[in-house]
Amino acid sequence: MNIQRRKFIIKTAGLAASASVFSLFVPTLVSVAQAQSGPSLTELMKSGPLGEKSEGSDDAAVTIVEYASMTCPHCARFHEEVYPQLKEKYINTGKVRLIMREFPLDRLALAASMLARCSDDKQFFAFVEILYKQQAVWSRSKDPVTELFKVSKFAGFTEERFNECLNNKEVAQGILDVMNRGRDKFKVNSTPTFFINGQKLNGTVPFEDFEKLILPHLKS
Repeated sequence: MNIQRRKFIIKTAGLAASASVFSLFVPTLVSVAQAQSGPSLTELMKSGPLGEKSEGSDDAAVTIVEYASMTCPHCARFHEEVYPQLKEKYINTGKVRLIMREFPLDRLALAASMLARCSDDKQFFAFVEILYKQQAVWSRSKDPVTELFKVSKFAGFTEERFNECLNNKEVAQGILDVMNRGRDKFKVNSTPTFFINGQKLNGTVPFEDFEKLILPHLKS
């Protein structure tokens, strides 16, 4: 293992000190989903400095904004159990647009989000799914950097590209800006947090609960 790669998380953590990302160890909530009124759509739809990562039609009747941490097991559960159903029934059919925004709860989550941002645009969501499927391996490893590199190879990363990405200050700060705005403007304090056409939804949410909030917008 290249010693530089072992040091990248420490270096990246230093970038985040002013943004308080690594002092934000907010416990992920495991609770019954609660829908709440949310911010205005105009404010919510403002893009972060790195641009949006989304899939589905820009003209979709429903937009779901997801705030997620790559080390959050409940986020992984959403992407394993609920996301495939949303994708097949609503995203692929042009009815729903999904925007994924970063909300890293720890430095390892920030590192994984940086790698996802550095992947090819067409591979972003596929790479995110791989990271979530392998989450239990790399996030709990005694050497998570090595495990992240193994996963990154599936997205075509070389060792050089891997190191360059994880030392990219612009990418790190852009992700932290998204997180800070979500926390300060939209009161996001746990992951996953969703906004469905502006309506806030917290916690581990089954597909049926998403569908109940999606369908009224499709009928109007």
